[in-house]
Amino acid sequence: MTRKRASNLADGDVQRKGMPVEPFQRALERLQLMQSDGSSPYWLEAMINQIPDYIYAKDLAGRFLFANRAVVVDNGLETVADLIGRTDFDLHPFEAATAIHVVESMVMETGQSDLGIEEQALNGDGERWLMMSRLPLRDRHGKTIGVVGMSRDITVRKKAERLMQAQSRLLELVATGMPLRDFLAQLVLMIEAQHPGSRGSVMLRSAAGDHLELAAAPSLPTEFRDIMRSLKIGPASGISGTAAWRKERVIIEDVDTDPLAKSLRFLVDGLGLRSCSSTPILSYQGEVLGTFALFVDRPGSPDAQHDELTAIAVHLAGLAIERHRAEERIRYMARHDALTGLPNRLLLDAEFPAILTEAKAAGRDVGVAFLDIDNFKVINDSLGHAVGDELLKIVATRVTDVVDGQGMAVRVGGDEFIVLLSGHGSDALVSRFEAVRHAVATPITLGGLTFQVTCSMGIACFPQHGDNPTDLVANADAAMYRAKETGRDNLEIFSVEMAEKARKKLVLIEEMRRALEDGQFVLYFQPQKNLSTGRVFGAEALVRWNHPTRGLVPPSDFIPLAEETGLIVPLGDWILREACRQCRAWQDDGLEPVVVSVNVSARQFKEKAWAVRVAAALAECGLDPRYLELEVTESLIMQDLTGALQRMRELKALGVKLSIDDFGTGYSSLSALKSFPVSQLKIDRSFLADIPGDADNMAITSAIVSLAQKLGLEVIAEGVENEEQARFLVESGCVNIQGYFVGRPVPPADFLPFLQKAEAPARRG
Repeated sequence: MTRKRASNLADGDVQRKGMPVEPFQRALERLQLMQSDGSSPYWLEAMINQIPDYIYAKDLAGRFLFANRAVVVDNGLETVADLIGRTDFDLHPFEAATAIHVVESMVMETGQSDLGIEEQALNGDGERWLMMSRLPLRDRHGKTIGVVGMSRDITVRKKAERLMQAQSRLLELVATGMPLRDFLAQLVLMIEAQHPGSRGSVMLRSAAGDHLELAAAPSLPTEFRDIMRSLKIGPASGISGTAAWRKERVIIEDVDTDPLAKSLRFLVDGLGLRSCSSTPILSYQGEVLGTFALFVDRPGSPDAQHDELTAIAVHLAGLAIERHRAEERIRYMARHDALTGLPNRLLLDAEFPAILTEAKAAGRDVGVAFLDIDNFKVINDSLGHAVGDELLKIVATRVTDVVDGQGMAVRVGGDEFIVLLSGHGSDALVSRFEAVRHAVATPITLGGLTFQVTCSMGIACFPQHGDNPTDLVANADAAMYRAKETGRDNLEIFSVEMAEKARKKLVLIEEMRRALEDGQFVLYFQPQKNLSTGRVFGAEALVRWNHPTRGLVPPSDFIPLAEETGLIVPLGDWILREACRQCRAWQDDGLEPVVVSVNVSARQFKEKAWAVRVAAALAECGLDPRYLELEVTESLIMQDLTGALQRMRELKALGVKLSIDDFGTGYSSLSALKSFPVSQLKIDRSFLADIPGDADNMAITSAIVSLAQKLGLEVIAEGVENEEQARFLVESGCVNIQGYFVGRPVPPADFLPFLQKAEAPARRG
């Protein structure tokens, strides 16, 4: 069958419309779409008709000269002949045709192309988008004779762009921390907008893990949401419960016939929903986080768009849920102790004010207990940190069990806990706190050992002992320290006297800080004498506090607090430097050199760079290391024997002398003693106090002297107060002594007479 040509159809059509044929013939000739016999090349027409894009040409009056098959069909016509000679005013509403005419007229008048313009299509079902380009149509001489138009259907691309934009907005909402359920509702609405005729829902797995809980179904009726609020996870628990159970997508092609849809039929009745799918939302580890269900208004298997949107919804929901869980974990970790799971100080500070407000409104009392495990460090050091951690967890559990939801148990750090209880009457609260203390003291088996752990507790009650969290905790803390002082394994209730003591303690700490800054500390020196030669060979540096109002404060009043607060470290550094400086100053004054002894605190000795700091002090003062002796206690050494030996060797390498102070009062073993790089043992004053009346002390002292001699160590006795004690020591073989019998501690200027008496180089016995 011979195919009709567009040119032949054009002639007939133009004649039927009563239009002159000549102008069209000339325009077509100029377009070179006609052969010499008046027909267009078949191959050209066939090729253009195979192109899915829209291609057309119009004359200066806006009449169609040519169009491919896509344009003809889009305008609802049968053949191109039905289109040629018509204008847009014949095909489209007046306003739309006018808009087209304006653009095409401008192109023809200016000769400027109008390219890549996105426009909504005028024809077709639903929303369609075209990308339009219009160019001037010129003859072989370059004269504009019309316009050529080309357009491409970009509906799919526009939908993809909108989907991408919607996803980007949702990801921004995730990043900005929108509440999870609000985000999931926005996600469902976005999916529904992309898939007309659909309605979605998201369910989240419960904390227990055996149920799904409805999180978002913004377009489904209230009745649906109420009934689907909780759904059991199981092999036949509706579409979502089954999907969560199987960990795979479940599809219902027809709600009216599928057994899984039995529980849904009456819910979707009247909504026009005929099929649905439910897909599990999985974590990166494969854990079920929830489900996403999409209901559509037609039966059958999900189409490609349904599949794509479901995949997007599941992915975005998974991201949001996991981020939400991560944030929840971070918030939990920030407000809870990682080891015991108890609330920490941050959560206590956040909730304490509200607890007091509620108690005040209800007329209840609130008890605050500060609890500290007795001798926890001993357990930690002897049995190891793993056992210590287990002990803390057991204590936390026991305390929580006693509190039993009627208060709050908090771990504030280390082996310290705070317990809040609410009730009527302070006596009842104290009784419950006693129950906590007794629960803690129940024997425990850990590390193969069964032992009992006790605790010291201090209690402050609201409103009697404070009306705000800060005062209550501080007062409970003060009471706890009082419990420690009275022998541990005890409970003390806060009193005004404790508050005054705590206030004085704080004042003293602050005064000590200022004293360090203002140079209020001074050194006194007590002579050390060799009874055989009668010469002073050394001086022990002893710190005093020259307080501006209290006068000279003895070390017993401030050294323990300095140890507790850590101020002993800067104070000890000052003592070391000042002792070295004074020793060098005496030498520079031409006096016979003596060895200056400095006590080392536990906090100082544990510093890994202690030897470096000693070397720096010696260098700063220009003192020969042999004139410095550092005194450490045996109990300090035995706390960390390995570390102590390392630090003592470092000090020995500097040329500094080392002495064990208060020897005989600690618990060092003889096997350990022989490995100590020390040069002297110092007999504690407690062994000399009752000599010569106490035979036991005399025996112990003689044994220490003999032990030192056997080990090749020097020995010195401190606290020698009378001639009888001095005579006994000489008879026992100890000729080096220190105490009031030789001289009291005095300022540097008053120590000069001891040095001036030395006519020859001082020696030890």
